[in-house]
Amino acid sequence: MVAGWFTGEGDSFRLLGTRCRACRSVFFPREDAFCRNPACQSDEFDEVPLSRRGRVWSYTDSRYQPPSPYVTDPELPWEPYALIAVELESERIVVLGQAVPGVTVADLTVGMEVEVVPGVLNEDTETVWTTWHWRPTGVAQ
Repeated sequence: MVAGWFTGEGDSFRLLGTRCRACRSVFFPREDAFCRNPACQSDEFDEVPLSRRGRVWSYTDSRYQPPSPYVTDPELPWEPYALIAVELESERIVVLGQAVPGVTVADLTVGMEVEVVPGVLNEDTETVWTTWHWRPTGVAQ
């Protein structure tokens, strides 16, 4: 789990961003040093939970195994996965992430509603590394 990027479990799972106190711009991943808005000079931010839902802005599939530091299980064959760019409902920012396992590009359309859910990046006998996935609404987890 990347500290400060998300919080909660199940239906309370949320991505965490930051909002500039001066211009109100919202950022994900979070920003803690300087406002990314070129018209703003602020360095003061508030942590904010982001919308759980959004609409597919774009998508593609990853058909090659990425190089290190991406973590894969050497015991399992590589499996392609869908990547989704989602425009968040309230913030109107685009956040990239993987689709839940089992959802392919054939299941996606631009404009489709999706929601953020917890996912597993990797796990071993001692640790489960949590990440986020996008799931079309109405699909059981």
